[in-house]
Amino acid sequence: MFVVGIAGGTCSGKTTLSGILEEKLPQHKVTVLHMDKYFKNPTPNTIAPIKGIEYPEHNHPDSFKLDEFYADFEAARNSDCDVLVVEGLLILYLKEIREHLDLKIFVDLPSDERLIRRVKRFMRDRGQTLDEVSERYLDTVRYRHNEFVEPSRWFADIVLNGDYTTHNGADMVVKLIETNI
Repeated sequence: MFVVGIAGGTCSGKTTLSGILEEKLPQHKVTVLHMDKYFKNPTPNTIAPIKGIEYPEHNHPDSFKLDEFYADFEAARNSDCDVLVVEGLLILYLKEIREHLDLKIFVDLPSDERLIRRVKRFMRDRGQTLDEVSERYLDTVRYRHNEFVEPSRWFADIVLNGDYTTHNGADMVVKLIETNI
């Protein structure tokens, strides 16, 4: 089994890359674990460090059911799949995951592009206003990105551009995976 970890900031293209890998490896059994599926319910709250506003916290390790995530990761590692892809904000931050990865990828995208993607997604999918999305991003998401996500890029074997208008980076990863299976 070949285990790929994909990390990066909010709306950088982690899930998109996971889907591209699944699509481009049809001859192999690929399992994908999305860290977003492991948010605690209810999600803990955080106080924004600058404005002091309270928000639901989705960008801190304490926001996740990590015991369940680790157990599912171990079960997937012990399954009969050929490729295990695990993706999420904190994949490279979490040593318990990082030390079991054969390939560590950080998906990079400038913060303004990630913000625009987030605004579009949250307005469309969650019915939030531009002000709601942008205030939360500026008050907490950006802060947590700088605290947890951005420093984890140093653990990456590869840093990919999160703009998948061409699949060059994804194609390179597919070739690397196929070479190592």
